[in-house]
Amino acid sequence: MNIKHHLDEATLVSYAAGSMSQAMALVVACHISMCPECRERVQQSEAIGGMLLDSLEAANISDDALDQVLAALDDEETGFSASVFEPVVQDRAESIDSDLPQPLAEVIGGSLEQVEWKRIVPGVSYCDLPFKTERGGVSRLLRIAPGKAMLPHSHDGNELTLILRGSFSDEMGRFTAGDIADLDNEIEHQPLVDSDEDCICLIATDAPLKFSTLLGKIVQPITGF
Repeated sequence: MNIKHHLDEATLVSYAAGSMSQAMALVVACHISMCPECRERVQQSEAIGGMLLDSLEAANISDDALDQVLAALDDEETGFSASVFEPVVQDRAESIDSDLPQPLAEVIGGSLEQVEWKRIVPGVSYCDLPFKTERGGVSRLLRIAPGKAMLPHSHDGNELTLILRGSFSDEMGRFTAGDIADLDNEIEHQPLVDSDEDCICLIATDAPLKFSTLLGKIVQPITGF
């Protein structure tokens, strides 16, 4: 697997610190499972974070501090924890689905063939994943047929898109299996599927997309983006 597009440094630090949403953390963990370079970088970030913690002086805490932490963990509205998804370097010969990262396999039940797709328009379908997102973002699998393109859009936040099968091209380059698009609100693009097979992606956003055409704005409530 020749991975050319990697995670931004700020994203890796946020993941290592456990400060991103579960939706985002799942995409990061899946990419790290597939990418030795980003896996090494996140290990370095974790090591640096550990050294910084060791250098801090102990602070006094209240008697009910433990109860407060446990209450926060029980709060279903919190929904943020990168530690839920650990990157797994899997033996692809033993994997149920050879191109499916183990963290995602555990969420959807082992195989992309088991996914129940919902059609948005001809050639484009999706499957929402059961994770809360920030400010109306999405956590989903997206399947786009060859030759189809997303409507041009920018972002009112961050977007992570991991390619699982097929490929697409946009203003940032060409993305194939294992590549990840780590985008912020300064990027506008229009992905076009350029492979002979469906392009299947794992996507997480932390806010709705900003479509730049009238058609995009009209169909946004239908697409769920």
